Amino acid sequence: MLKLFDSYTKKKRAFRPLHKGKVTFYGCGPTVYSSVHIGNLRTFLLYDLLRRLFEFSKLEVTQVMNITDVGHMMADEDEGEDKMEVAAKESGQTPQEVAEFFTRQFFRDIDRLNFRRADVYPRASEHVTEMIRLIGRLLDKGHAYKVRHGDGGTSVYFDVSTFLDYGKLSGNKLDDLSPGARIEVRDEKRHPADFALWIHNPKHLMQWEAPWGSGYPGWHIECSAMAIKYLGETIDIHAGGEDNRFPHHECEIAQSECATGHEFSHYWLHITHLLVDGEKMSKSKGNFFTLDDLLAKGYSARSIRYLLLSSHYRQTLNFTMRGLDSAAAALDRLDSFADTLSRYSGQEKGIRSNPAAMARKGFVAALNDDLNISNALATLFDYVREANERMAKNELTANERSDAGQLIKDVGQLLGFTFGRTVGDEDIPSSVKALVEKREQARLEKAFAEADRIRLELLEKGYEIEDTSDGPIIKRK
Repeated sequence: MLKLFDSYTKKKRAFRPLHKGKVTFYGCGPTVYSSVHIGNLRTFLLYDLLRRLFEFSKLEVTQVMNITDVGHMMADEDEGEDKMEVAAKESGQTPQEVAEFFTRQFFRDIDRLNFRRADVYPRASEHVTEMIRLIGRLLDKGHAYKVRHGDGGTSVYFDVSTFLDYGKLSGNKLDDLSPGARIEVRDEKRHPADFALWIHNPKHLMQWEAPWGSGYPGWHIECSAMAIKYLGETIDIHAGGEDNRFPHHECEIAQSECATGHEFSHYWLHITHLLVDGEKMSKSKGNFFTLDDLLAKGYSARSIRYLLLSSHYRQTLNFTMRGLDSAAAALDRLDSFADTLSRYSGQEKGIRSNPAAMARKGFVAALNDDLNISNALATLFDYVREANERMAKNELTANERSDAGQLIKDVGQLLGFTFGRTVGDEDIPSSVKALVEKREQARLEKAFAEADRIRLELLEKGYEIEDTSDGPIIKRK
């Protein structure tokens, strides 16, 4: 049974969906004012791993991941500028143009990293009507209040004193919260921790009409409105980076539960930050990386995915270029194992126990233990080493070979990889086959310089050749 560490209860809990066989899953997505960085991608990959594990366990998943394109404040303060607005002013574009560009880039990144796409990617700017309705419910129930400005405009704030559990997720006590430290600073608020639901600012580039006046939504109300619309008033699981725990998720819980009268999310997961070469990622330090940055350095998307997945989500990952090299080596071992397995015929008789089936069981059990990827990979590589030794001695049985193939297939399904570089004959382009035949003829004629030239041409086309006693084997680069 799957067990997850619930950030709200501060303990590991057995995962039991609210409705048998179905999971509703919300994960905080990108704010599309710039490219997502590898820290963001690590968080999003945790969502992908969790979704794959749910589906591997035969659960029907409905996953929602928001696109924030309005209302995300700099430094979480009302006086700060909206990140979308800042990007628009710097680029000379509209906020909508900025959002569209970086949204396309986000989808390109997750596709290159082989994500299973969420069911819905709602954009905040397209759900302001739902946010206005939710704010109206909070006003009607006395959990929010209006503030009139000198120009006649109105802002709306959530009154944290009306929600007794405020601070339970983050551990922050209301009486201890002081203005300035991730708390919105404005004299017009009843309590420093009260947060904006609707912001009146005539200078803002994005404006909507609400019953209380023009303005735009605060950041926190967005996720609540979109989660409730697509997943219902109570969802199974809500995930995000550890920086979202406070104030964002704390505020989501308060406003959602006050509006609906129901528990907002049954489980909460938070993913830790990563470091780069032991330091916090920062553009000023030159250790700030996007997917494009790493691909330009020659690293593969597979290696990047593997490294970002390779440590437990509640432990800090130290991201290094050496780590990417190690990830590539690990993938090469698994590719080679899959290729060797595909060529191995197997013995009909042998030991009755089945190490491959045991390894598969251990791999899945480790993931079911709060996504313990480190233990899962250790189990996998222990088996691969043992199986390689036994195949070299021709000791692996045909039955175990079949189960080992299922193991490598299931691991790939769970982690998001296709292992093995050997290409089936039907998948090889005719132009590549022609070059391979030409190279073989050159080798027979001892025209080795020509054979090497063709080998390099094949590499440029994305194919490698392994020469064996049974003839050349074509592999993807």
